[in-house]
Amino acid sequence: MRTQIREARRLVVKVGSALVTNNGTGLAFDAMADWARQIAQLRARGREVALVSSGAIAAGMQRLGWKSRPHAMHELQAAAAVGQMGLAQAYESAFSAHALATAQILLTHEDLADRTRYLNARSTLSTLMTLGVVPIINENDTVVYDEIKFGDNDTLGALVANLIEADCLVILTDQAGLYTADPRKDATATLIATGNSEDPAYAAMAGGAGSGISKGGMITKVRAAQRAARSGAHTLIASGHEPDALLRLAEGEVLGTLLVASRTPLAARKQWLADHLQLAGSLALDDGAQKALAAGKSLLPVGVVSVTGDFERGAVVACRTPDGRELARGLINYSSNEARRIARKGSQEIESILGYVDEFELIHRDNLVLL
Repeated sequence: MRTQIREARRLVVKVGSALVTNNGTGLAFDAMADWARQIAQLRARGREVALVSSGAIAAGMQRLGWKSRPHAMHELQAAAAVGQMGLAQAYESAFSAHALATAQILLTHEDLADRTRYLNARSTLSTLMTLGVVPIINENDTVVYDEIKFGDNDTLGALVANLIEADCLVILTDQAGLYTADPRKDATATLIATGNSEDPAYAAMAGGAGSGISKGGMITKVRAAQRAARSGAHTLIASGHEPDALLRLAEGEVLGTLLVASRTPLAARKQWLADHLQLAGSLALDDGAQKALAAGKSLLPVGVVSVTGDFERGAVVACRTPDGRELARGLINYSSNEARRIARKGSQEIESILGYVDEFELIHRDNLVLL
């Protein structure tokens, strides 16, 4: 019995494109109706559920008669625009059969990178679930460039779990869970029932791309589990083809793979910093600065070896080792031009170099999160 999941009160459920669209042949109305039934039962038992659904691009492809996922950005965006209409319509019908209202939420990574928009999204989602509404969340693929090219809804599911401080992220896929190797290529591969979301070995086990319809594959699910763990959310990866999968998982049945969050949840502001997928620039740190950060201290200019990128004061930047490994990220107190001028200098020299001093720290420890 998985007590972590049985006791979870707020869940984020993510369903993949292959499930939502019958492997690209069209929207899987029966499956969508069944998920709505299960979520309605979870709601009746006092659980709050947000649903992150892939499928807009795949549904649009089907409506447009396209057999394979296009590569041109304008075609992907057109498919998303067409498919989003049918996807929202199908979910609204499925949930209304159980007297549940739904709300369509289209997010971009930019929405979550801006502190004000992040807090607004958090407030809206929490209010909707308090009112008994089921949010149906997807990336806003129609208007965003980078999110279609680099984004995936496993990552979005983890970001939403962090955003609303969910207890659990459930990823329903077309696989039974995470295996020790790709079961399609290795007959000796075995299913992993339980593991630690921070275990680096799982990324190697999950290597491989998704299908022609889905965007990620198992590796994005493992990375999503690592990200969700930052806010203390456990992650379940299970087959969406299993009968009553959501209800059985919620009752603690051992099904699929449970990746347990073992770290202490980050404070809300630092969680927001950690969730940035697109950073404005980076700072390379010397050994002394690396040790200072590890000890919970602020970053001073003297410890910065070099500055990369073009950014303004208040941007979120990465703190890296000279060979490029990211150690931390935070809100910087000076622009990139100013940071270059005061790098390797003592804090007492800032005023003489810049003509003013705003903060003696380049990044204050309250605005910095270790990774």
